[in-house]
Amino acid sequence: MDIIINASFLPHDDPEAALAFYRDALGFEVRKDVGHGGMRWITVGPPGQPETSIVLYPPGADPGVTEEEQRVITEMMAKGTFGGILLAAEDVDATFDKLQATGAEVMQEPTDQPYGVRDCAFRDPSGNMIRISNRD
Repeated sequence: MDIIINASFLPHDDPEAALAFYRDALGFEVRKDVGHGGMRWITVGPPGQPETSIVLYPPGADPGVTEEEQRVITEMMAKGTFGGILLAAEDVDATFDKLQATGAEVMQEPTDQPYGVRDCAFRDPSGNMIRISNRD
């Protein structure tokens, strides 16, 4: 089988803040920016990796989501427990310093984990957990 990871989805509640974090702080390329009905889907990805993207989506876009489910999603996003992604960098410490300098919300400074990686963690402007570990 020849399967790749094409896209992962993370919710956003402020498209401009999401762009500032993913494009300006992380240095990702904006691949698509699509609006419809007052909502906005933004596809970003690391330069040099055109087959791998993150779609930042409005969590209320699914017409099957009830008002109660939307309330729960909003609460979970605010607590940082709804979405997350694990990224990797050549130099976690340098990446941490660069992101911290942008004002990104630090959740964990670079730490050597007992399972063999060094990683750090941030929250994006919508509350999603962004962990960054050493690239193997």
